[in-house]
Amino acid sequence: MTRSIIVAGSLVIVAAVAAVLAQTDNPQIGTWKMNVPKSTFSSGTGFKSATSTIEAAADGSVRHTVDSVYADGASRRYVYTVKYDGNDSPVTGNSPWGDTVALSHVDANTTRTVYKNHGKVTVIQTSVVSSDRKTRTVTTTGTSPAGQAVNNVSVYDRQ
Repeated sequence: MTRSIIVAGSLVIVAAVAAVLAQTDNPQIGTWKMNVPKSTFSSGTGFKSATSTIEAAADGSVRHTVDSVYADGASRRYVYTVKYDGNDSPVTGNSPWGDTVALSHVDANTTRTVYKNHGKVTVIQTSVVSSDRKTRTVTTTGTSPAGQAVNNVSVYDRQ
């Protein structure tokens, strides 16, 4: 019985390590700092700064933490852990922009993120990592909580 427990535990550890290692080829993983002068915002106040940290999780998910400071000095942090399967997962701290998020791969360097608030799509983001993996460009389209059209392009530099 002890041998079975050891074997089962070892298999769980191997599977977890394999899932994390599979994410190492994911170009989205890393810490990204917004290059504000290269970014454009169609509505709202824009940002003084923003940092996006994307980390691999053991089950093939990614944990995404975004820390932003708006031009008016207000700050916001939101966090979510999600798989690249297109299914909704909860978001903490992103209300009223979205209480759920769904993530999917478009291609090797591109992901699509759909934010919903109370089941209604608010914004869709397309995130493209450059071939040299130094720049990440996030195009956001949709509707702000105030009902304004959103068409933003945020450029991030890898840290």
